[in-house]
Amino acid sequence: MSTTRRQLLQTALALGAAPAFSRFAFAADVDRFPLGLASGCPRPGGMVLWTRLIGADLPEQVAVQWELAADEGFKQIVAKGTETAEAAWAHSVHAEPTGLSPGRWYWYRFSALGSRSIAGRTRTAPAPDAAEPLRFATASCQRWDHGEYAAWRDMATQELDLVLFLGDYIYEYAASSAPAGATRRHSGGAARSLDDYRARHAQYKSDPYLRAMHARAPWIITWDDHEIANDYTPGRAQDLEPNFELRRAAATQAYWEHLPFPKSARPRGTETRIHERYDWGSLARLITLDDRQWRDPQACPKPGRAGSNTVYLRDCEALRDPRRSLLGSAQERWLAQSWDADRPWNLLGQQTLMARYSWTDPAGPNGPQYWTEAWDGYPLARQRLMGDMLAAKAGNPVVLGGDVHANYVADLKLDFDNAKAATIATEFCGTSISSHGLANDKVQSALPWNTHLHYARSDQRGYTLFDLNKQRLTAELRTVDDAMNARSPVSVERRFVVEAGKPGAQKA
Repeated sequence: MSTTRRQLLQTALALGAAPAFSRFAFAADVDRFPLGLASGCPRPGGMVLWTRLIGADLPEQVAVQWELAADEGFKQIVAKGTETAEAAWAHSVHAEPTGLSPGRWYWYRFSALGSRSIAGRTRTAPAPDAAEPLRFATASCQRWDHGEYAAWRDMATQELDLVLFLGDYIYEYAASSAPAGATRRHSGGAARSLDDYRARHAQYKSDPYLRAMHARAPWIITWDDHEIANDYTPGRAQDLEPNFELRRAAATQAYWEHLPFPKSARPRGTETRIHERYDWGSLARLITLDDRQWRDPQACPKPGRAGSNTVYLRDCEALRDPRRSLLGSAQERWLAQSWDADRPWNLLGQQTLMARYSWTDPAGPNGPQYWTEAWDGYPLARQRLMGDMLAAKAGNPVVLGGDVHANYVADLKLDFDNAKAATIATEFCGTSISSHGLANDKVQSALPWNTHLHYARSDQRGYTLFDLNKQRLTAELRTVDDAMNARSPVSVERRFVVEAGKPGAQKA
């Protein structure tokens, strides 16, 4: 992007406006595209283009035209088509152009019922033999009533090839739980029905900075729990509510309806395909996981509850059960076959903290204490994953996570209790866009017995910006000065580098 165009975009975002390329919008009596547009799942020959029509007077079926151009002015149309938006699927559109040139940018837009959307920008992945660098960001946990979206505003001024979103796109909670100082509230009660989840997604997409980032670059997305309900596992809600699978099916449908997933991922009841492999030319393989649909329930829950708990290892024998899985056996096998030994880098996008994090001294009188929701609740499954990664000779594995509302940079080891054990991979678990974290002093107090951590802070909101080439991965922790201010400055808190062939992060 030229300096002039970047300045225009920064000015528009500072004013809370749509991105600069919205000048292609068509003036119509009724805006049918107030939720914006998005693209995702980039491949060398295509991607998914998304939008959703809005309006109480929409017919059951609407013909929606889409155009994809090689230029901003839409003088060179390279693909176009018509999709049928159906009321049964919230009038969402998931267009899938194919046969495109690899490794280049395109512009796209939609038209229906006399209304035209803004224009979005997207791109294809490089050709399989192209050694093209990758610039991307990871983000997660954008709870509406916990703060503003200054992080998205800042990210939309960056030149990114893609965004990797790692879960908690919405939160299902009712309006009453917003913290002091928050200026926004969830509309209505807790999301339970299909209409509730649709309304919650629409509320989140009313934020101009989130819409701007969707329009700027393609996204690759996976989910965590709050897209459905806190700490859920298959068939079981945290509060053991009856008929939970009906709620889960409604939330799953609304999730697909509002994000750029392919038609092949359209849910069947509660089931949808989220885990996937993406190759970025000859440089990297990006793998996304789903740690929700097939996980075993969290170990040793509190009486009368399901979901996570914090337990001493000595008091929870289930943590030592090798049969327990966070991914499910089928996905574990799929992942074991997905590691790439030929490309220099393997990026694993998954929902939560993979590194061990004991809240107490493992050598103390009570032994280690673990949170059962993350990989610490499934330690033998974690060991299997890393063993399969080593067996596959995966090139320079880097684990990317979210969920915990804190920035963690860690060395990954087969034996976390041995400070001299070899580092076999690197982890960057990024903080939240807006969701509040634990008290930072609690996190800091546990660092002496988690020496594999290079960095840990839970009082920061923001995202992580990455630059990847054959020689190294550079990570920039970008943090928001004031999470309650949409126009807050965003600064670089810390930089780290991972050199090819040398697992483990180093301060840059």
